[in-house]
Amino acid sequence: MKASIEDVARQAGVSTATVSRAFSRPDMVSAKTRAKVMEAAQQLDFSVSRMAGILKSGRSHRVALLVGSSKLDWFTSRIIEGLNEVLRSAGYDLVIQPIGDAGAREEFFDELPVRGNADAVIVSSFAITPAEIRRLNTTRIPLIGINTASQGFTASVGIDDKAGIRLIVRHLTTLGHRNLLYLYETFDATMGFSSHNRVTGFLEACSELDGVTGQTMDMQAGDDPVDAALTALLARDDAPTALCFHQDSLAIPLFFRLPRYGIRIPDDLSIVGFDDSDFAAEAGLTTIRQRPREMAQLAARMALDLIDGKTPAEPHVTAPVQLALRDSAAAPPR
Repeated sequence: MKASIEDVARQAGVSTATVSRAFSRPDMVSAKTRAKVMEAAQQLDFSVSRMAGILKSGRSHRVALLVGSSKLDWFTSRIIEGLNEVLRSAGYDLVIQPIGDAGAREEFFDELPVRGNADAVIVSSFAITPAEIRRLNTTRIPLIGINTASQGFTASVGIDDKAGIRLIVRHLTTLGHRNLLYLYETFDATMGFSSHNRVTGFLEACSELDGVTGQTMDMQAGDDPVDAALTALLARDDAPTALCFHQDSLAIPLFFRLPRYGIRIPDDLSIVGFDDSDFAAEAGLTTIRQRPREMAQLAARMALDLIDGKTPAEPHVTAPVQLALRDSAAAPPR
């Protein structure tokens, strides 16, 4: 196998960004560091396989991925997997940039046009401002969105969160449920996460159905979802017969702990999630299936086309979602 930029970085004891700058922007790297990088590249034969192409094209051969969290959750890990499968084989390195708040986002977009250290930027799940989009447009760096509601992306791929939650609501009401509760973690409003559309979509879907009551309950980050669920069940005279969770990871703990309190799933309470993430099938969780790995692969191919000056055949794609029916939802108890 040909050596990758990660191999060179590991050998030289520096970051992949430093290796890239040593080739494409040597003025930004100290002589000592560049010497280490070049020695490692020579030992790994990287100079033959990659350096000439980088210098000739004037590209960094790097794609930046902006994620709206410092945690590597199920969705983000699948996004990284899909991007790497396409980009690595094309000779590009993926650089992950966690964006935890508005300040980190502003810093990234201030520095990127100056450094020119990415050939494309992919934004996953959160919104960026029109000013940030304009700043990238002036540098002609392609901007690709994955599951983001912002306008102005050069290309994008994502699901319709409202359509997904509508499937859940229709399934539960077809089973006979009339009192539904949606639980989600509190959002950072400055990030504009696209999945917030699930909350508004839930309320809209319930309001359109006669005799159906839909309520929401937000949890603080780190709250125990089981405690939140039990509080909702015990604090209300009109206790919900079905709980809808914003994501599978919040729903799955209930399968292990609710039976301890005499609550059976789905005999006493129906539970549904969103994502079809790891362990959802094993737990028997009814959920909405989305495919982030496949979306990321498409986003990567779009990025490569745009870097080469080509317009993708379909630059803005809405990926399908699917209702994954399992054993966690049934008719409400009489």
